[in-house]
Amino acid sequence: MFESFITGHWFNNEAKHIWSDAATLQAWLDVEAALARAQAELAVIPAAAAKTIAEMADVRRFDLSQLSEAIAFAQHPLVPVLHRFERLCGEPAAGFIHWGATTQNIFDTAASLQMVKTHRLLTGYLDQAMLALSKLALEHQATVMPGRTHGQHALPMTFGFKLSGWLDELDRGRHRLNQRLASSFPASMGGAIGTFAATGEVGRKVEARMADQLGLHAAGLPMRSSYDRSADYISALGLLAGTAQKIAQDIVFMQRTEIGEAAEAFHMGKVGSSTMAQKRNPSTALVLTSLARMLRGRIPLALEAMVRMDEGDSSATNVTDSLLPEIAIIATSVAQTLARLAEGLVVHPDAMRRNLGLSNGLIASEAAMMRLTRLMGRHQAHHLLYEAAQRAQSEGMPFMQAICEHPLFTQHALPQDLAKSLEASAYVGESVSLTLETVARTTGLRQAGPAH
Repeated sequence: MFESFITGHWFNNEAKHIWSDAATLQAWLDVEAALARAQAELAVIPAAAAKTIAEMADVRRFDLSQLSEAIAFAQHPLVPVLHRFERLCGEPAAGFIHWGATTQNIFDTAASLQMVKTHRLLTGYLDQAMLALSKLALEHQATVMPGRTHGQHALPMTFGFKLSGWLDELDRGRHRLNQRLASSFPASMGGAIGTFAATGEVGRKVEARMADQLGLHAAGLPMRSSYDRSADYISALGLLAGTAQKIAQDIVFMQRTEIGEAAEAFHMGKVGSSTMAQKRNPSTALVLTSLARMLRGRIPLALEAMVRMDEGDSSATNVTDSLLPEIAIIATSVAQTLARLAEGLVVHPDAMRRNLGLSNGLIASEAAMMRLTRLMGRHQAHHLLYEAAQRAQSEGMPFMQAICEHPLFTQHALPQDLAKSLEASAYVGESVSLTLETVARTTGLRQAGPAH
């Protein structure tokens, strides 16, 4: 699906490159070179051997097609690579390649390098998305629109406040990923089962020095049967996917013909239907929803692969070795698509004002209740307004008329300011201040002038 002429454009090209066969092999070689350098520095292997190993650790010296055939024949993913690497290095350096290591050490540490690159790419797109949403939030901090619960009008709010909810959740998602990255993807070099049996005490120093060279943390206890660290970060990606899908589906809703409050970017040549020429589908938001579903659907498989037999279990590592690249590419594509959607979002304040008036004042019923509470207590005010509101909806009359005709007010005068309390724009609470606070906290942007 990543290279299909139908779906290939959904997926981020840079992430696909990070996890390509060539880049993956280069990551393995980088780990082997760093291992050799660390061992040479600690006098475990000769410095000259480490120098040769590092010089030969170049993917361009390998024939990927031949390696593919050799791996299939050997039924082992790394040994054919090591055989080619040994021939390239020659003696005596060949005898010091992969000293004290096992295949999973190389694969897991290389995957950590690739995930660090992926993380930088992904969070860069998250930053772009959040910056675009922050600018929109400042622009529309006071643009009043209907707030909805359960698909119905609830209370008035501002569009900036809605965007703030998205920003706050994205910020938490970004923080989770930043917090988990280093501990989730360490350098692991404990040997066959993680005990450093082949290298002894110096092996732990080698792991720490190698980790430092690669910009990673040392695993410390490199148990091959443990995957909870990686699963922690992967789970955080699942949470991010949930946030992204929620945003996408909100935009799909707002772009509905009957709602029309916002829409994703459109350009001539963007086609919504092969038969209905008028269609402007929210295709970017729908692709984002699809990508988020693909990502979240893979999280349970990663969690299930935490369960591993004994001190090594290729039935589980086979899953994660092939699953992690997919998760990384899809997650980056989620962030990139979210950024593109946010940067192109078009807002329609007129439609928001129009929709506010659809309920003939009912959307501000809580404001009326709070005003009447001063006269009769909250419970009586709610009972009165409930009766008036249900009559207004059943008979299609303005809410204010239903209140005025309520039996209680045939004998008692209405508060003079009650009608004003039903103005939706006057009942948005702390929408504006919460928007300004959230934008400043999550992206550092601040109001350039006085709020309008």
